[in-house]
Amino acid sequence: MILITGGAGFIGSAMLWELNRQGMDKVIVVDDLGSTTTGKWKNLSGLSFSDFIHKKDLLSRLNDSLFSELTAVIHMGAISATTETDASLLMENNYHYSQELALFCASRNIRFIYASSAATYGDGSAGYNDEEENINRLRPLNMYGYSKYLFDLWALKTGILKQAAGLKFFNVFGPNEYHKEDMSSVVFKAFNQIRANGSVELFASHRNDYQNGEQMRDFIYIKDCTAVMSWLLENPAVNGVFNIGTGEARSFNDLVNATFHALGLDPVIRYIPMPETLRDKYQYFTRAEISKLRSYGYTLPMTSLEDGIRDFVCSYLDSENPYLDNLTL
Repeated sequence: MILITGGAGFIGSAMLWELNRQGMDKVIVVDDLGSTTTGKWKNLSGLSFSDFIHKKDLLSRLNDSLFSELTAVIHMGAISATTETDASLLMENNYHYSQELALFCASRNIRFIYASSAATYGDGSAGYNDEEENINRLRPLNMYGYSKYLFDLWALKTGILKQAAGLKFFNVFGPNEYHKEDMSSVVFKAFNQIRANGSVELFASHRNDYQNGEQMRDFIYIKDCTAVMSWLLENPAVNGVFNIGTGEARSFNDLVNATFHALGLDPVIRYIPMPETLRDKYQYFTRAEISKLRSYGYTLPMTSLEDGIRDFVCSYLDSENPYLDNLTL
């Protein structure tokens, strides 16, 4: 039996899809579905799982007989908005909640895989090295990244990382992200802008060393993320912090051009000023160092930006059913 927190969210529901694809449906989903207008519940439609628990009830129920057969916890649940300003809320959800769940797993030898974030790297001046000795050097730019950083640091100091895998996700895109609104990927936003206006707006650069639209990120397709997590479930001796990216930085211009091309259209890009509130917190370059993941034995290739966007646009966004579900297996 596997438990997925944030199981109705983007990465969590995609992982449920991956498990279903492998014939596994003995899964407990933990989440807060919110209102019906957010559409988060739609991520679960068509997927198979054995039970659903509201996130506020999980910790008080961990000793229930329901969890007696639990073999793994995939902890994707968190407040993931990088613009969240309630520091206490972020600490409660992304730090203290994670601590209790990690200690529960450690005490019962249950596999624990949790979501960290590339936001912990801040402006990248300390590099993107996922070796444990580098954690202390990081300086996140926002409170979301700081809450994730603190949990990584705690997991390292307490020894939890010796029996757990922390995943620093870079810029993930793909089906089932539609409820994320402002936090949805640029691919999703670009597709909708193209359909509505025939053009895409990108932030202009406010640095002389980057041209407009040439700000760079490591964009990774959701199906690569679930493939890595599936491999980690199959290899419980692989522990520590791992970057989850492609190992390649691509520009926002590349991304938007690929989205237009997937739709068979010529690119039309307009550059707009970046809000001043973001300028001192904006990452101009990210690239995951994935040599550590490779050294532990993960050999599957990462999907190229163009192939990932083509699959996302053609198989999901531009189709009648944009969600990952059993009908698409």
